[in-house]
Amino acid sequence: MLLGVLKERYPNEKRVALSPADVDRIVKKGVEVLVERGAGSRAGFPDEEYRQAGAKITTRKEVLKRSDLILSVRNLAADRENFLKEVESYRGKVVVGFLDPFGIGDMLEVLKDLRITAFALELMPRITRAQPMDALSSQATVAGYRAVLIGANLLPKMFPLLMTAAGTVLPANVFVIGAGVAGLQAIATAKRLGAVVHAYDIRPSVREQVQSLGAKFVNLGLETGSAEDRGGYAKEMGEEFYRRQRDLMREHVAKSDLVISTAVVPGKKAPVLITEDMVKGMRPGSVIVDLAAERGGNCELTQPGKTVEKYGVKIVGAVNLPSEVPYDASMMYSRNITNFLNLIIRNGDLNLDTEDEIVKETLLIREGELVSERIKEFLKGEG
Repeated sequence: MLLGVLKERYPNEKRVALSPADVDRIVKKGVEVLVERGAGSRAGFPDEEYRQAGAKITTRKEVLKRSDLILSVRNLAADRENFLKEVESYRGKVVVGFLDPFGIGDMLEVLKDLRITAFALELMPRITRAQPMDALSSQATVAGYRAVLIGANLLPKMFPLLMTAAGTVLPANVFVIGAGVAGLQAIATAKRLGAVVHAYDIRPSVREQVQSLGAKFVNLGLETGSAEDRGGYAKEMGEEFYRRQRDLMREHVAKSDLVISTAVVPGKKAPVLITEDMVKGMRPGSVIVDLAAERGGNCELTQPGKTVEKYGVKIVGAVNLPSEVPYDASMMYSRNITNFLNLIIRNGDLNLDTEDEIVKETLLIREGELVSERIKEFLKGEG
């Protein structure tokens, strides 16, 4: 089997799907690794490191022509425009990466014609055995960390409590909305910097995790027993629920110096949790870092990819934060994807055990046919 690693073409994407450190592990499985020239340069991995690890450095054209399996950070619907430009090069290939499976609906005919087989890492089941392969969680960890640093940099005050000869500097107040992986990492990072941290999530099961990191869990008194799906992700709630949630959250937002929002529902537009009126009630100089910007944003004033200022408050439409820490983000993603390859490659060839829960759940397309029950159900609901 020949495995290909492509240089990412998505705007401002600096990560690479496979690091030199993991090439050796794959080569030992009897797989030849082809790497597009310069694929890892933006993440801090020069071509020579790939060569020393056992990979062959070559052109993009050769990688696409010769490889049986293509590794990417973004592909198919997650990098739709670039995929369609070289669509014929993917005929009969196996693709592994972030593929935006919830946005694949209008591409199904093209993929069927190409007879592609595709594994979407976004569909990785949240089970213990899959944790070493959970790329969504590893990248969310980077995003949560980075979000706090962005907020701290923009905030006109320091995070920690300081006792000085010039008087006492009070700690910053940080409010984290959504205590998934990104939110928990944001909590941990803000606490390490010395802030007073409060956090809220509609899933009651995360209270202990929030408290274990030293933050105070905000209880809004809403009935949220059905807010979590069987995969551990937040479910979409009705607009009346979100309206009540905003009313109850208003006070906590108003007294926060930094608000980090991370609330997303897979495949859906992000719920609006911070209205323009709530922003108006914040102190001038406050900052909102909206990690849901790519899905429309949790703040009504968010502009994806931009930092805007309204009523003296800076609102950061954070997009693709893991790419801003490309070295470590790539190392983590690479290890996730290598662990996954260990599951689907045997004796140098592809071996798909569809009875395995991890293989079954991540297998999006098989020889051109949509096989993911989760995505079939989603697309049916959308129709």
